[in-house]
Amino acid sequence: MEKQQKLYEGKAKKLYATDDPDVLWVEYSNQATAGNGAKKEQIEGKGKLNNRITSLIFALLKARGVQSHFVRQINETDQLVRRMTMFPLEIIMRNVAAGSFAKRYGVAEGTELAQPILEFCYKSDDLGDPFINDDAIVALRLATAEQLAEISRQARLINEKLTEIFQAIDVTLVDFKIEIGETSDGQILLADEITPDTCRLWGHDAAQGQIEHLDKDLFRRDLGSIIPAYEEIAARLEALAQRESVTI
Repeated sequence: MEKQQKLYEGKAKKLYATDDPDVLWVEYSNQATAGNGAKKEQIEGKGKLNNRITSLIFALLKARGVQSHFVRQINETDQLVRRMTMFPLEIIMRNVAAGSFAKRYGVAEGTELAQPILEFCYKSDDLGDPFINDDAIVALRLATAEQLAEISRQARLINEKLTEIFQAIDVTLVDFKIEIGETSDGQILLADEITPDTCRLWGHDAAQGQIEHLDKDLFRRDLGSIIPAYEEIAARLEALAQRESVTI
């Protein structure tokens, strides 16, 4: 597979074309951001950890019946994925009250929710990624009603299977955001990444009220280095993949 021209550069990844029109080359960077990019820092080793973690999670999800755009990891920082037309939506699943949700509703952080909550944001840097409801998504032609129903179904399934994965490594999946797209042949699939950048992950002591952050909140809230936490998540996922005979 040959890496060709750069197509896109985001906060944490670069996308390149390849000699296969249906496959893209993803390069993970060391940049960490928070506050819609207001806070930025280069953190050595972050790119290779996120590449490994998301590769492991996509493989573990596939073993549980969840398909994604992931093709294969090709080196420490790079992977191949299927080319997608992305829905301009951030898809958020919440299992425990935390972060902006806890502040918005005046709920104590760590409160377990009676059921998972699915939320959508309209992906627009200029607008600050505002919340959007189902009717507005369809009215603005961001997705059809049928597409939105499938996106919602997949989001809830991904939450169920991701929760299983993290429970198996003694981690609480508090919340996460994903992106979903459509392939050239009309398949709606999980895409982008699933990493501690996009998930809020708490260690086992969270059950006793002592939150052990294993995610980007360490950077976002100036609580310490993210690298040891990301290394811990990667190591636990590696061990789980070995136990389940899952290969990347």
